Amino acid sequence: MKSSQYSGFFKLSVDERMKEVAEFTGITEEEQQILRDANSLDMDKADHMIENVIGRFSLPLAVAINFTINGKDVLIPMVSEEPSVVAACTNAAKMARASGGFTTQSLGTVMISQIQLLNVPAPFAAKNRILEHREEIIKRCNEKDPTLVKFGGGARDVEVRVIDSIVGPMVIVHLLVDTLDAMGANAVNTMAEAVAPYLEEITGGTAELRILSNLADHRLVTARATFKKDVIGGEEVVDKMINAYAFAAADPYRAATNNKGIMNGVIPVVLATGNDTRAIESGAHSYAARSGRYTSLTTWEKDANGDLIGVIEMPMAVGLVGGATKIHPAAGVAVKMLGVSTAAELAQIIAAVGLANNMAAMKALATEGIQRGHMSLHARNLANTVGARGDIADQIVKIMIEEKKVNAEYAKELFEKLGK
Repeated sequence: MKSSQYSGFFKLSVDERMKEVAEFTGITEEEQQILRDANSLDMDKADHMIENVIGRFSLPLAVAINFTINGKDVLIPMVSEEPSVVAACTNAAKMARASGGFTTQSLGTVMISQIQLLNVPAPFAAKNRILEHREEIIKRCNEKDPTLVKFGGGARDVEVRVIDSIVGPMVIVHLLVDTLDAMGANAVNTMAEAVAPYLEEITGGTAELRILSNLADHRLVTARATFKKDVIGGEEVVDKMINAYAFAAADPYRAATNNKGIMNGVIPVVLATGNDTRAIESGAHSYAARSGRYTSLTTWEKDANGDLIGVIEMPMAVGLVGGATKIHPAAGVAVKMLGVSTAAELAQIIAAVGLANNMAAMKALATEGIQRGHMSLHARNLANTVGARGDIADQIVKIMIEEKKVNAEYAKELFEKLGK
């Protein structure tokens, strides 16, 4: 069985790392070249992805190692500009291995499309009439996407809500559509457009907005991991991390940064696989506020042994078909690296990475403080920026950290001094 656990992976050259990844994931030489080439997305494809294209923009593609998810080792492709993120989740994944890694599950692949009905006479009676016509509504929806239905997906149910607003009561219809391995925005929006006139007919109202909801609470994923107290520094560290979690759970100001740390892990994998980062962000943060108060997407507890247990639950509307996932060559290679065959599998991996990043950030905050790790990487970036390499770069980083003077001007001054 292949192992994602490596010693000194960060010390390898870029080519050496690529060789290890290729051996683990089975990507071909051609696929390796796609990942190496900043211009693997050719200009013609770029011009057809979005409007007014004038060029392309590159970010680093890295891999997070040490992950065991549902008993299987996996290397995680991540695209990010932020230092310490990949190292953080790699470290947390290593600590989770002692307890078997991450256990994940997907709670479905159902997306919601909303239809807003205004000026509805007797809104609550209209709600009842809509539900009486549920089967006909589902039938009309599925007629618009026979291919999705053929593969086992399609409209599954109808929900109706009456809400108050500044312009009066609204009847809101939710179409619940199983989009399988697609993110599903186009499919559910098409169904909403198709069924809107019928809803006007049976309610006497006017259909206005017809659009999916990114609060995909029928498309949740969970991930769980146990971190043994002896592995993470003892029961005192466990208690400190529980205190840090309690702060995030109680205070939206802390929860915002706590959840940003989670998304530090989530978004790089979403981006690497060509999925919609904005949809995932909006879904995550709206889910965190679903009770009416913004709170943490994770929960952390101490078990009877004094070990730390973390759980994450969040919407994860990602797909493997359509969009940039199929168009962008590097996204296709990233999906192959993960070895996933369904959107649900991809979603679960992303949740595990989010939990890992949250654990790493909380441990740093509860012990040494977040700045130590960040500043070390920031110092190295500054050293590289002024042209330092090798031993000289190491010396510059060491001096800046020891003197707690990490800035571009000092890095330049040290390089000019040591370079001579």
